[in-house]
Amino acid sequence: MPKTIHQSVTLPASAADLYQIYMDPARHTAMTGSPVTLHPNFRAFDGALSGKILHTEPERLIVQTWRSRNFGAGDLDSILILTFSEANEGAAIDMVHVNVADCDYEAVKEGWDKYYWTPWRNYLLSRMN
Repeated sequence: MPKTIHQSVTLPASAADLYQIYMDPARHTAMTGSPVTLHPNFRAFDGALSGKILHTEPERLIVQTWRSRNFGAGDLDSILILTFSEANEGAAIDMVHVNVADCDYEAVKEGWDKYYWTPWRNYLLSRMN
């Protein structure tokens, strides 16, 4: 049965800046170290991730379909929801990732820190120095 991942992270930037980094292909690429396209479709990590941006609320919310190349042909796309808000010491990203395929759940769950949260923090800290 597909699973849901919920993670929150606080990063040293404003909510508006975090939103812009995710939504700007050049900044997103610089942050993850891997080329990304966002429009018309999302594609990252040499096609390992794909999807489509469904809805945005500038500087506050991103909703997109999302799938890993490890999802099976019969697996539905998952839905990724990123909510950005101001917090102490920067801004928070609240991530809810719904309908993650069983076959890839652990890798996706661990991958958020490995491929997004840690590189994002490092990217922001490098800009401060």
